Amino acid sequence: MKKQIDINTWNRKDHFNFFKQFEEPFFGVTVEINCTKAYRKAKERNYSFFLYYLHTSLVAANSIEPFRYRIIDGEVFVFDSVNASPTINRENGPFGFSYMNYKENFEDFVIEAKKEIERVRSTTGLMPAVSGENVIHYSSLPWLNFTSLSHARSYSFLDSCPKISFGQMFEKEGEKFMPVSIHVHHALMDGYEVGLFVDKFQILMNG
Repeated sequence: MKKQIDINTWNRKDHFNFFKQFEEPFFGVTVEINCTKAYRKAKERNYSFFLYYLHTSLVAANSIEPFRYRIIDGEVFVFDSVNASPTINRENGPFGFSYMNYKENFEDFVIEAKKEIERVRSTTGLMPAVSGENVIHYSSLPWLNFTSLSHARSYSFLDSCPKISFGQMFEKEGEKFMPVSIHVHHALMDGYEVGLFVDKFQILMNG
């Protein structure tokens, strides 16, 4: 379900009207997330670490309302919840797109997510997911400890979905860290909201 926001009374009215005109309205940051406790928890419980941090980030994003904003036909809507559309790496070929429904409970999320991963890996090709607007575009680059990241963009396609990318885990001073890139539409949020997401994600990863 989604609800339309009255742009005329919205406190982001001026920001929305300004940034929506940009050819490239997205901005992005790359941060380091401490994943020491999350990695240990995943291994102790025999969880897929990929699915664990993917789900944790999705819970964090759903808790920050602007991450559920989308621009549809020039109007702004807020969804009750948003789902995940992550890239799935294949062992001997290029990645495929996938679609995973949001479930607040990790065990419930994993049941569907594992089936989706198997589906993608049993086929070839890109297989674009029919996911709609209420998704976050996720990607994972476990081979790279990056410090910045850009995305391929089609400017003729009016996209407002956040894009979150995870990099290679590395060790620093006995702790495990992972680079995370977050790109969001500037007409819908600012650095403050990205900061809220990063803080929430880190808290959940420490839980």
